Amino acid sequence: ELRETGSAMIIEARNLRKRFRVRTGRTRTAGAMGALRGMARTPRWRTVAAVDDIDLAVARGEAIAFIGPNGAGKSTTIKLLTGTLQRDRGSVSVLGLDPQRQRRRLAYRIGTVFGQKSQLWFHLPPMDTFKLLADIYDLEPRRARERIAALTEVFGIGRHLATPVRKLSLGERIRCEIAASLIHDPELLLLDEPTIGLDVVVRQRIRDLIATVNRERGVTVFLTSHDTGDMEQVCRRAVVINQGRIVWDGAVDELRRAVLAAKIVDLKLAGPLALDLPEVTVRHADRYTAKLEVNTAHTRVEAVVRAILLRNTVLDITISDPPLEETIAALYGGTA
Repeated sequence: ELRETGSAMIIEARNLRKRFRVRTGRTRTAGAMGALRGMARTPRWRTVAAVDDIDLAVARGEAIAFIGPNGAGKSTTIKLLTGTLQRDRGSVSVLGLDPQRQRRRLAYRIGTVFGQKSQLWFHLPPMDTFKLLADIYDLEPRRARERIAALTEVFGIGRHLATPVRKLSLGERIRCEIAASLIHDPELLLLDEPTIGLDVVVRQRIRDLIATVNRERGVTVFLTSHDTGDMEQVCRRAVVINQGRIVWDGAVDELRRAVLAAKIVDLKLAGPLALDLPEVTVRHADRYTAKLEVNTAHTRVEAVVRAILLRNTVLDITISDPPLEETIAALYGGTA
């Protein structure tokens, strides 16, 4: 059944399915004239369920992380929700509209950002794209100026408005991309890998901006990402998809406790690792490097780091979450 909440659902999908035919190679077969023409090679195909009968509901004002490994069905789901792809079966309602039949009407009420595909004109400054989008969405000139001014202030992009997009850094471009997606004041913002390729500082800035849009303007956020930091810092709910099926749907805090109760500590050392803590698993260790897994449900990472520094000469240290693929494996393994 669909997840029930106290407010109206902005997205509702039931038994949503999308499949693709994928070529897997060629098979040798006899030609029409047999040996005279030799053996022909005919293509082999298989059907892949990119989205496999999922049920999904998102309430107005939610910030939801839609996460999973490559090929899990994240981008396909977004394309089904926006009407870019046609579903094979099932039903979808976004803001009370059918994306497949009412795509034009829906476009006026949603905003989209694809981290690897720009909606900004590459050789023109962002301001030109903003004005063009304002015209496309039929904003009155005064309203357009107000929206552009407000977004410029919120996203801190004033000094970039007259610079051709090709000359902007990736982080500057993504900030302009998100601002562009909000020109027409949409009710729903769909973000597909918005922080991909960004450095740590810029990634955090983008997360803060998305959270602000959700919290202060009430825009519903539907975010796909490989980065668990995006999920933990922007969203309150997480939906995990793998092989086209939803394998987890619940609060981010609950997911963190159940599945992400671990941190990975990578070390560069001046000598062999010296450490003996019961809640720390040594994944790898040689003379100068080590990879540790810390069970954060029982031990604080800070305590482990202090213990390491007391007994070792540390040249470099990195703390990160386990790869998302491991999280998915844990969910399927029944450890959640």
